Formats: sequence, C-alpha cells, structure tokens
Amino acid sequence: MAEMLMQASELSTRYGDSLALDRLSLDIKAGETLALVGPSGSGKSTLARCLLRLQALDAGSIRFEGRDWLSLKGAALRTHRARMQMVFQDPLSAFNPRASVYDLLREPLRIHGVKRDIAELLQKVGLDPKLAQRGVHEISGGQRQRVAIARALATSPSLIVLDEAVSALDTTVRAAILKLLHQIQTAEATAYLFITHDLSVAAQMADRIAVMAHGRIVECRPTQELISAPQAPVTKALIEAVPKILV
Repeated sequence: MAEMLMQASELSTRYGDSLALDRLSLDIKAGETLALVGPSGSGKSTLARCLLRLQALDAGSIRFEGRDWLSLKGAALRTHRARMQMVFQDPLSAFNPRASVYDLLREPLRIHGVKRDIAELLQKVGLDPKLAQRGVHEISGGQRQRVAIARALATSPSLIVLDEAVSALDTTVRAAILKLLHQIQTAEATAYLFITHDLSVAAQMADRIAVMAHGRIVECRPTQELISAPQAPVTKALIEAVPKILV
C-alpha cells in the first residue's frame, strides 16, 4: 500500500460572506493521481491555492510528507516548498509573458538553490533545448504548457498540483500533454492532484476521483468504481454531461 503523502483535514476558508471551503478533508497517496472534479465555483482552485499556501485558511490542518505543513515558516517553508509545485491553466497569465524560456526555468532553480541542467529539463518534456532562448510569448500553447511542466519538475517535487492544466488546449495537444504526464509519473513517481471540470479527462488520468461541490468533497472513490456507480447527484450530473466516459 502506498504511503500517505498529504492529509488535509477540516479545511475552511471564506470568500466574502460565503464559505469557499467548508470543513473539507482529502488525502493524496505517494505516486498516485487524485483527480478533483466539480462544477465552476465549487472551490477547486481555492483548495489548490490553500494547499500550496498561496491563500490562507481560516481553519483546518495539513500534513505533507509527515510534517505540519501550515506551521512551516521562513527557511523551512522555502526548503519544503520545493516538494510541492503547481502547473496553471495558462502560463502566460501565471508568469512574466516577456520572460525567456530559460529565465522561466532558471527562476525556481535559483530560488531553491538547485543545480539542474535546463537543456535536460526541456528534453524531459519533449522540447528542443534551443527553445530556451525564445520568449515564452513566442512559442505555442502546447509548448508553453510543456515549459510549465518542466518548471514544476525542476525541483524534483513529490506532488504537482495541475489546475485545469489542459482545459485551454485543443484535443490533439491535450492528448499529447496527458501522455507526457503519464510518462513523467512513471519515471519520477510523482503524485498529481489533477483539478478539472471535465470528468472524461479525469477518468483517463486518475487512480481516484474526488468530487467537489459547495466547498466540500461529496464523493471520493477509485475511478472506475465512482464512474460505474456514482452516489452523489453532482457526480451523476457530471457523468451525464460526458456519457462517452462510460463506454
């Protein structure tokens, strides 16, 4: 049985007058892909930001690699941040669009004091090392997402959070990126929290699927078990929206 990588318990935080997360709990095992699905506004991206400590929680606890993640500060937090990285939907909005690919990949290495060959990182995600000198705004959307994945891999994390990382890509490019993510996970034994509104993509990627609604996890089970016998109304609605996943 895989060891537990992250355990989040009773997480709550407010957005305005409403609860964005409402006593939410979930766990992620080492090396697995846990897909987090749910309709827009269910709190998926808020959860991602809270897990990465980009947004404060009002209540709850998180253990990551056996440590009290929320108590880490200063140098200890910087050290352990390298172990959890994120891939956003659109690198152009997440990073400096005028930066070169080289600068984008060098930044996390500099911050975390990691020595790693940038050409090797680009090759790992299927890109020509010559792209390092190009501006990130000069390359295609699929190439940018591969660069974002390379940036996340730079510090050898044990967990990568992918927040709608393929939703803006066309079908062919999306399939290539999903294949790449499978290859990386096989080689690196990295765990993924794969956030998506598309249950068909989650079904391709995930060992388990957690369904979120109104700031809570309403159902979390192994992928095929959840798809074949959904329990929560929101899960049934998501499946009905993409019946091809049942084929």
